[in-house]
Amino acid sequence: MVDLRIREARAADADELTLLLNEIIAAGGTTAMEVALSPAEFREWFIDGPSVFACHVAEADGRLAGFQEISRYGDLPEGWADIGTFSRIRPKIPGVGTALFAATLTAARSLDIEFINATIRADNTGGLAYYGKIGFETYSTTKDVPLRDGTPVDRINKRYRVASA
Repeated sequence: MVDLRIREARAADADELTLLLNEIIAAGGTTAMEVALSPAEFREWFIDGPSVFACHVAEADGRLAGFQEISRYGDLPEGWADIGTFSRIRPKIPGVGTALFAATLTAARSLDIEFINATIRADNTGGLAYYGKIGFETYSTTKDVPLRDGTPVDRINKRYRVASA
C-alpha cells in the first residue's frame, strides 16, 4: 500500500494538478469536463477562486496523486456544496479518494455545510461506485445531458448528509 499524505492545495500545485486533470479529460468517460484547462483556470475553478470552499491534495512518493474540492456553483440550496474528485490515471493509486474525503468532510463541517452534492455521469461506473461506497445517496437524475459531440448522457445527482457522519 502506498503511503498517502493529505494536505490543503496551494497555488503552486496548479501546474501539476492541471496536467493530472487534463489527462483525465483527454481520456474521456469519467468527467463532465470536456475541455482542457490552463493552470490559471485550474486555480480559479479548484484552488482559490471565489466559489471554492476547500481543496485538498493527496501526495504519494513526492507526486500529487489526486485532489478533491468542494465549491458552490449554480443554484444549489443554501448549506450545500458541490464536490469534485480526481485521481491520477497512471499510475493509479488505490485509496486516494477515500483519504481525500476524510479531509473534505472535516472542511465541510467547519464551514457548516449540510449536504455535499456529487453530480456524476451515468457512464462513469467508477465514480458512481466511489461515491456510493463513501455514503452518498442518489436523489435525482438529469436525463440526456448532451456531450460536446451531442451524445446524450444522464447525470446522477448524489448527496451526502454531513451531519450524519
